[in-house]
Amino acid sequence: MNTINRIGVYASSSTQVRKRFFSESYRLGELMAQAGIELVYGAGAVGLMGAIADGADSKHGRVIGVIPQFMVDEGWCREPLSERIVTESMHERKATIARMSDAFVALPGGIGTAEELLECMTWKQLGLHVKPIVLLNTDGYYDPLLTWLDKMVEEKMVREVHRQMYAVVSSAEEVIPALRSMKPWDRSVRKIAQI
Repeated sequence: MNTINRIGVYASSSTQVRKRFFSESYRLGELMAQAGIELVYGAGAVGLMGAIADGADSKHGRVIGVIPQFMVDEGWCREPLSERIVTESMHERKATIARMSDAFVALPGGIGTAEELLECMTWKQLGLHVKPIVLLNTDGYYDPLLTWLDKMVEEKMVREVHRQMYAVVSSAEEVIPALRSMKPWDRSVRKIAQI
């Protein structure tokens, strides 16, 4: 069983998404706090980013926000946070979240969330980290991405074993058990990263 003390979460900052995305995000924050798991995320105040932080706060969880200075200047940083880490760049922000987290969860999101998730998966494929990754596939949101990932395997862009880099769940209640039970990933996979 994987020991999970902090989860890095990637999520939408849109305020216009469907209510179920908000409720599942809020619920995951609650569940993390109840399990004593700290939230590490991009410090956003609104959208699903805000919802998961609000959920964690509601159960007295620890919320760590990592945000570049330009976003602070724009007024996009959530207050309050248990801890705020201000970075110089987006690259530093992503590296900090990755370094601090024991596992990663992608909630529904846009281009930024997709970029963060795929980079995290790339690093795992290369053996740069071996941490569990879960996609919270609320209402089938990630189905098109999963179809594309299947196509990558079919077309020999990635190997079949790379399907084991991540797990897919459909509800907030399934996230923590999935992270804890994921099969360990071996750094030796680097040798098979090249097809």
